[in-house]
Amino acid sequence: MKMILVLVSFFAATLSINAQAAKVLTSVNDAGDVATYELDCTTKFQTLAKGLRYNITRHEFKGPELKNSYRLLLVMDGFYSKTLNKEMTISAVLTDGTVIEARKIIEDDGFFDGACTLKIKDPNALLKADIDKVIIHADKEVVYKLSAQNKAVFKANLNNIINAK
Repeated sequence: MKMILVLVSFFAATLSINAQAAKVLTSVNDAGDVATYELDCTTKFQTLAKGLRYNITRHEFKGPELKNSYRLLLVMDGFYSKTLNKEMTISAVLTDGTVIEARKIIEDDGFFDGACTLKIKDPNALLKADIDKVIIHADKEVVYKLSAQNKAVFKANLNNIINAK
């Protein structure tokens, strides 16, 4: 009986994660040499942590190199800094200790628009290592901790973007 209960809860968790994974949108530029694959955020962004939403984009370039570029757009809800800054640093800390970092140049008025893009050099490595937390460095450090469910949904979404055709 316990085994059946464990199996049912496992399948329910799997269905829940798959149901939350976003659809992948595909577009090709007019010249036909760049394909773009991104999560469908037409109704809402995916949630990475409370107050932190995201989108993943892959640009596939046709030609001799056939290389891909991956980007993770982070959107912070209601992020406010009292100090006018010239730049901010946004870091994603992985469970293996690796840090993915980006510097955001703030507009001339000193205000941060709440979004930043991180370049993902090796998406397969990101699939193997979880993002543990995201840190915003400004006049104070704001740390966003990720739940296990949000990590699983992020991995499913990243895997969908990597394998999109």
